[in-house]
Formats: sequence, structure tokens, C-alpha cells
Amino acid sequence: MTSETIESATTSRDSYATTVTFAELGVHPDLCAQLERDGITTAFPIQAMTIHDALAGRDVCGKAKTGSGKTLGFGLPMLQRVAASEAPEATDRAARPRGLVLLPTRELAVQVHEVLEPLGAALGLRVSAVYGGADIERQVKSLRKGSDIIIATPGRLIDLGDRGELNVEGLDVLVLDEADRMADMGFMPQVEWVLRRIAQHPHQTLLFSATLDGAVDRLVSRYLTDPVFHEVASDTQTVSQMVHHFLNVHQMDRVKVAAAICNSYDKTIVFCRTKRGADRLVEQLAKEGVSAAAIHGDLRQSQREKALADFSAEKLPVLVATDVAARGLHIDGVDCVMHFDPPEDQKAYLHRSGRTARAGSTGVVVSLLLWNQIVEAEVIMRRLALKRPIVEVFSNNPHLKDLAAWEPTMEDSVL
Repeated sequence: MTSETIESATTSRDSYATTVTFAELGVHPDLCAQLERDGITTAFPIQAMTIHDALAGRDVCGKAKTGSGKTLGFGLPMLQRVAASEAPEATDRAARPRGLVLLPTRELAVQVHEVLEPLGAALGLRVSAVYGGADIERQVKSLRKGSDIIIATPGRLIDLGDRGELNVEGLDVLVLDEADRMADMGFMPQVEWVLRRIAQHPHQTLLFSATLDGAVDRLVSRYLTDPVFHEVASDTQTVSQMVHHFLNVHQMDRVKVAAAICNSYDKTIVFCRTKRGADRLVEQLAKEGVSAAAIHGDLRQSQREKALADFSAEKLPVLVATDVAARGLHIDGVDCVMHFDPPEDQKAYLHRSGRTARAGSTGVVVSLLLWNQIVEAEVIMRRLALKRPIVEVFSNNPHLKDLAAWEPTMEDSVL
């Protein structure tokens, strides 16, 4: 199946405006009650599009930008189907889940687990998460207590399978979340490891991704059965609720500009290209009176989880991250995303920027550009059809206190 075939098979695109409740979609009353306790009553477009087909047992491909509500789009049908199925007979010590969510990063695994665990409990299901960077023996101990649904990163899943602690051959539902990101990170062999092992067992596959081309296209054509496609697509690649700023700053003043912007918002995520750069920026911001913490691959999982928890709870105003956090990281109410270092390309720009303006809210995205980084920014803007001036600023510029309200013109551009 080619990308053109996928496009022609897409059943819905971006115009699902009708308000629909989860009960109307056929979601189990106990799940609806739990959602209502969490203040969730109506479905987002990607949920409204995909849940009905998923509950009907169809293989589903959901394409939507980050922050669109995909977790409930696959989570509710998976929970409901697993609750209605019979647990496989245990013939050895290995955990034999009936549902598996495979996703690229440990942060995403933790967050999906936090969403699905209480919903699973409402149906009497046990939901577990296994991911790298955490104590594998503790995860083994948890699995041996029994798990109906497992949320896993590919590497840790393979490790547990090789140790004989996890058997995926009896899955009723497989979810591939952020499939394009798993392809980008080189996880397709591990994904196919799972798919080959469940090929002979009747199962449902739900695949959610920001793109459905390349390796994801091949995965769909090889392993999914008569899938139905749903897409929530914007008219442009950018998120309309975002306010984009591209600021030309000077090397000696760049940290002060960053601090001034961070001080103007309750919650800001700042992206750096390297782990060392993220750690260094945290120290530099501290000298400017800004409290921040870093998250990147060299930190212990406990450190990363504490930083995320403090940031989510608004105990920490600034999170400095490498691109490991650019996909799937869901934190409500992020006011501003700052590209302290430019992203690699337009795709990375969108993934980073998608941490704000989530689920219909608004947000500010600001790029700090040295003179030798302006050309990179122009390329990204051109590929995104984003026309914004690149404006020279200093740390005492009053507009930094309210970037959402500032509308520089092309006449203000340094070019």
C-alpha cells in the first residue's frame, strides 16, 4: 500500500466538528463514569473518528498532530475489548498480556500508563508499564503479579521477552503509538519482532502516527488487515493556536533573553540540542534567577520523573529538554516552548512546538537565533509555509514580557 493509497483510503479529515459523548460512541458506562470524574465528557475529533471503528474490531490507522488526544482514541477501545476477552491459561511464569501498547520513549510510557491505569481499574484490569532506564527486576516482580495490559518501550519489551518473563503471542489488541517516531529512532525491527509473534493469533492492531509514509507505510501494508484510516489534518503543518516568534539574539545576551521570556510565563519548555547544553543552560538560568531542571537520556529515570512531576504540578516553572522529550510528552497548560537551539528540521520544529497549544488551547513558540542560525530558520519557515519576521531583540525589550500580544511586521525583520 503506497502513501497515495493511504491518502485515498482516508475516511475523515479535520472537519469533525460535531460534539459527541463517549457514551454515544459506545464506550462502556464504567469507563464513561471514570472519564466524567476526571472532567472529560466529550470526545476530541481523533477520538470521535476512531473509537467507533476500533470498538467494532477493525484495524485502525489514526493520523493526527501531537496533542490531539490519541491516547484515549486507542486506550478506550483496547480496555473495553480486553475486558470482554478471556485471560489465556498460564503455562509458565511469563506474563501473557491481552493488550500491548508499544511506544518510543519512557516518558510517553509513563504518561500513557497514568492515563490508562485508572480506566483499567474501573473495568477490573491491571495495567503495567515497562521501559528502559528503570529497575528491570522491579518490573519483573510487577509482571509476575499478572498484567492484562502492558505499556512498553521496544527495547525493554525485547529484554523481558528474552528473559522468559513476557509472552506476547496471545495478544488480542496491539497498539503502536507514535509509529513514525519509532521508525525515526530505529525501532522498526523490534516492532516487527512483536508483529511476527502474533501473526497467527487473531488480533486487532491500532496504529497512531503523525505521518503514514516510509517505514510506517510498509508496516501498515504488511501487517494490518483491511485497516480503516482516519486523519485529523490541519490546513498547514503548523498548529493554528500557536503564536510563532523568531528572534535574532546576540551570543552574550542569549541566556538573559531566555530568562526574560521564562519569567513571563508559568510553564515553559526550553529545547537544547545536546545533553551537555541542557545541563549548562539550567545552571545559566539559575544565575539569572530562573528555577529550571533538565531532562535527557543521561539522567536517572527517577530524576527525569521528578523533574516532570514538579513541572506538571507547577512547582518548577521551566523544563530544559533535549529532543528525547519532543514527542509524546503530554503536560497540560504549557504556556511557551522555546527553541534555545534550532531544531534539526521542520519536523523536529513541529514535534517540539507541539508541547504547547495542545487540545485546542493556545501557546507561544519562540526561536532564539544567532546570526549564523538565521538561514536554518528561514528553511524551516519556508517548508512550513510560515511567514514570520526575524526580529532583533535584547533582553531589555518590553515585548518579551508578553510575546502572545506582540505582532512584529515584516518591516521589523533584520533581513
